[in-house]
Amino acid sequence: MEIRRTLFPKLLKAVVPGKVILLVGARRTGKTFLINQLIGKLGKEKCLLMNGEDILVQQALHQRTLKNYQSLTAGYQYIIIDEAQKIPEAGLILKLMVDEIKGIRLIVTGSSMFDLKNKLGEPLTGRKIDFTLFPLAQSEYNQIENKLDMQRNLDEKLIYGCYPELLQYKTHKQKQNYLYEIVSSYLYKDILIFENLRNAEKIIDLLKLIAWQIGKEVSLEELGRNLQMSKNTVERYLDLLTKVFVLFKIRGLSRNMRNEIVKTKRWYFYDNGIRNTVVANFQSLNMRNDIGMLWENYLASERLKFQHYNERKTNNYFWRTHDRQEIDWVEDRNGKLSGYEFKYTAEKKNVSAPAAWKTFYPEASFKVIHKNNFDEFIL
Repeated sequence: MEIRRTLFPKLLKAVVPGKVILLVGARRTGKTFLINQLIGKLGKEKCLLMNGEDILVQQALHQRTLKNYQSLTAGYQYIIIDEAQKIPEAGLILKLMVDEIKGIRLIVTGSSMFDLKNKLGEPLTGRKIDFTLFPLAQSEYNQIENKLDMQRNLDEKLIYGCYPELLQYKTHKQKQNYLYEIVSSYLYKDILIFENLRNAEKIIDLLKLIAWQIGKEVSLEELGRNLQMSKNTVERYLDLLTKVFVLFKIRGLSRNMRNEIVKTKRWYFYDNGIRNTVVANFQSLNMRNDIGMLWENYLASERLKFQHYNERKTNNYFWRTHDRQEIDWVEDRNGKLSGYEFKYTAEKKNVSAPAAWKTFYPEASFKVIHKNNFDEFIL
């Protein structure tokens, strides 16, 4: 079952001489599959594909001379390097290629912003175009789902998430095994490589704590006490988890209202399936007490995909006051505020915005997103 990714035409358009296309995203989100689709469109004979994890590729690129790279790339219009963060001094290598080899078009992929920032960063300033590939967005599922299918399959996505390969599996057990493989073989492995981290249990325990605090403000001090770690260590681990595309955060909105909460953050998983794997719970929704968390995480991650793929430059926040008036998701776009409350079940009567929100932000909009209207929010 093949789905054409939303980024496909955008990548095609962006591949021009003088620029390095950087495609990042978590492992198993389909970067390599997308690259193969591009190769099929561009013409296999025009593309040189190299895997940065291959020691022979690393050795071939090690000699950083223009003559070496001209010899390697001769006859090809497109140079594609998968997992580029594994190549030492990748940024300097790519800079030399893009600056000195006339007409060359470069595409690189990576699964870790941590490595890529260090290895591609400054040398490619002004020379790269960034794209992020997420697990499947609902707009991509629409190629194989109608509106009834979307509603029918919603609970499945809340539990198992949206990794592309899940479409191949028919049984719940197969899907669970696949998600456990991702978490055990890729997620922790990638994180523990960084900075020689050796304590996998602390990472796992931290993720479990975050998984049960979706939709709540997270205190680094409290996490540190629970994990018997310093606040700074917790912050560093969370930063690593964002750079391998496991978690993302939003801050509290404040426009100088004295009673607004702004110092804490809320954390979300990029994918519900990873969250449920971390807490080892794949029970159906009618047997769970965390539906609200699943719903909020799903909407937050889907909205992020929508914003990114539609190039909507938006600042995302939550909003809460010290007297516990709150809104789950607030967007600041072009100076206009939009507030959204996430409720899995539609209320029988209209839910109005909190009084303080209406008082201090009278021009802002407000809407409740529930399972009967969520398509308007994520499509």
